[in-house]
Amino acid sequence: MGLSRSGFGQVSGQELFDSVFSLIRAYPALTLATLVGLFAILVGLYAFQRYNRPMGARFLEAVAGLDEVAVLLHPNPDPDAMATGVAVAALAEQAGASASVQYPGQIRHQENRAFQTVLDLDVEQIHHVSDVAAEHVVLVDHNQPRGFAGSDSVLPFAVVDHHPGDGTGEAFTDVRTDYGASASIVAEYFDDVNGKPVPPAKHASEVNAAYTIPSTVATGLLYGILTDTKRLTSGCSAADFAAAGFLYSGVDEDQLDRIANPEVSTEVLELKARAIAGRDVRGPFAVSDVGRVSNADAIPQAADELVQLEGVTAVVVLGERNGVVHLSGRSRDDRVHMGHTLEAALEDLRDGSAGGHARMGGGQLSLSNGTIKTEFGGEISREALRERLFDSLSGDV
Repeated sequence: MGLSRSGFGQVSGQELFDSVFSLIRAYPALTLATLVGLFAILVGLYAFQRYNRPMGARFLEAVAGLDEVAVLLHPNPDPDAMATGVAVAALAEQAGASASVQYPGQIRHQENRAFQTVLDLDVEQIHHVSDVAAEHVVLVDHNQPRGFAGSDSVLPFAVVDHHPGDGTGEAFTDVRTDYGASASIVAEYFDDVNGKPVPPAKHASEVNAAYTIPSTVATGLLYGILTDTKRLTSGCSAADFAAAGFLYSGVDEDQLDRIANPEVSTEVLELKARAIAGRDVRGPFAVSDVGRVSNADAIPQAADELVQLEGVTAVVVLGERNGVVHLSGRSRDDRVHMGHTLEAALEDLRDGSAGGHARMGGGQLSLSNGTIKTEFGGEISREALRERLFDSLSGDV
């Protein structure tokens, strides 16, 4: 074929071209198959490289080029939701997008109010879908929009969450139910892109990194992890411990102490006392109906107290505010998945919703003219609801 046996160095470009062209003419099918195979390998390598990129890099790519995003928290957001929201907003802004953090409902719990006040968080309350600040919506700490008029018309651009659910984002979805907090996921995003926490005494310009975590954000993320994992003692994973360690250098200890130790109102203390005094205990389970309350966020605090009682392994506290029955459950019993327990108890009740994790869950039930309605047109009493809860705790529902 014209190739010199003494080596390629003595073959001219024209001779090499003629030889290759002769091979193609002699074996066209083999040549085509070889080219297709090489193309498939290149495509596979490209896909493999993209698939194996860390989630933080994928999130940055998703928001890169967007003018603005709305970071949406769940109703009545807790520290994990707020911390995750402001951290996602900080990362999006460093990627070049304008970001607004919004939430439906209210921030009522004194710990949540202290969290917002001490860290001076810029979060905006919304009531209607028209209040959403941008077309591209990032849901954090929940995966389906809820809690405001028109929420079912929102198509999330991205979802970042650690709760179970079927909600997804059009461009990006990261739901990790094995993580104890959404804050751990976003802390990992910064680590994925070599971001660095900014120590309290320094400015971001003094930190040699393309992406930085402001001290207030690092402090918030750490506290979000601590609250959702009961100080890293329940429902957490190795990733939560790793995230807490990663954030440590940026944590403001004074701010952290002020958030963790807010003043407790007389109302909250009284409601806790009512929950304990009015508890109905059956074996290892307790249910307490505290009646009408002016602060629904005191109900989960009462549940936290009640589950500490000796001999009690799972509890549900319920109370009514403005025509809505709020339920909060806590479990340290391996037989009781609290999120599933509350879902089962409210399953066929009209305007009822519930969910959560194995160790904690919550739910709401709207009353109709002061009564609890079933999906089949009937109604049940509060006493019957309490019986349902006990049945569900026992696995009989």
